[in-house]
Amino acid sequence: MANVLVAMSGGVDSSMAAALLVEQGHDVTGVHLKMADTPSGIPGKGCCTLDDARDARRVADLLGIPYYVWDFADAFHERVVDDFVAEYAAGRTPNPCIRCNERVKYTALMARARAAGFDRLATGHHVRLSTDDDGTVRLLRPVDEGKDQTYVLYMASQDQLRHSAFPVGGMPKSELREMAAERGLVTASKPDSTDICFIPSGNTAAFLGARIGRRPGRLVDHDGTELGEHDGAFAFTVGQRRGLGLSGMPEPRFVTAIEGDTVTVGRRQDLEVAALTATDVSWTVAPPTPGEEGLTVRVRYHGDRLPVAVEVAGDVMDVAFTGVRPSGVAPGQAVVVYRGEECVGGGTIAATVR
Repeated sequence: MANVLVAMSGGVDSSMAAALLVEQGHDVTGVHLKMADTPSGIPGKGCCTLDDARDARRVADLLGIPYYVWDFADAFHERVVDDFVAEYAAGRTPNPCIRCNERVKYTALMARARAAGFDRLATGHHVRLSTDDDGTVRLLRPVDEGKDQTYVLYMASQDQLRHSAFPVGGMPKSELREMAAERGLVTASKPDSTDICFIPSGNTAAFLGARIGRRPGRLVDHDGTELGEHDGAFAFTVGQRRGLGLSGMPEPRFVTAIEGDTVTVGRRQDLEVAALTATDVSWTVAPPTPGEEGLTVRVRYHGDRLPVAVEVAGDVMDVAFTGVRPSGVAPGQAVVVYRGEECVGGGTIAATVR
């Protein structure tokens, strides 16, 4: 049996991860990460409020396991919140959940867990692991495909995966809730988190505006024709239709590009992407080989997996879509590569080709 640290967010998934490990006979310790100072009573946050910390403690008490709260607020603010603001200021659209896993909730916590002498770090992520005869660990999609979280863990290394446990990836979310209710866990019917945890109001534009300030710029069509003005490109993202301040257009307009303080808009068909380039790529296993067939990618958290051809050179990856082409792909988001059901890695989208 292993000495396992379980990251307990205060939701049903991590609660059941802890419960299952206890029932399997492991030596389990629970830890809640204090990161964003989100007020209590805010629906849709699900990991960072005082209510969540209390729910996690109630579950730990019921399971009879030690429970601690570790303060990661400074690291979270520096590595996730500051990055979020800086990326928007640069005209990109970051994914804070990926940054959080990459820099705090998974990677940093893993390092601290191992330094503290734990054999493994367990979380409530909906993913699965399998181990080859040669010891290679593979990151697989979960049983409940609608809850697949491989997208936010594409940066996990072999060493990290060998010291990880994801107990809930092998069962549907509905079954997890039933099991939690049977065990009397207070998190059994708790809603899933859906919003950005460090923006309690849900108003991303206002959050960014208060930190970036007014930065007037132009709204232009694809031919450079000026259509209007705006107070900050950070209020826009590629694919956006509403809130453009344009009226009287013959057909709907969408944001197709953001360069500096200039926001370009176009028709729906102008959003289609034929290829993209990603940087800062990393791999859970060996990267795709030249000409490898059968690869797919996701360009959104819960988006479809699309067939592609992939070329990798160092920490740069070129992706060409060979079937359905996605629309509204925003630089700053992640592109994650799959080989069948296995997540093999990914990177940050730097540029797209239409």
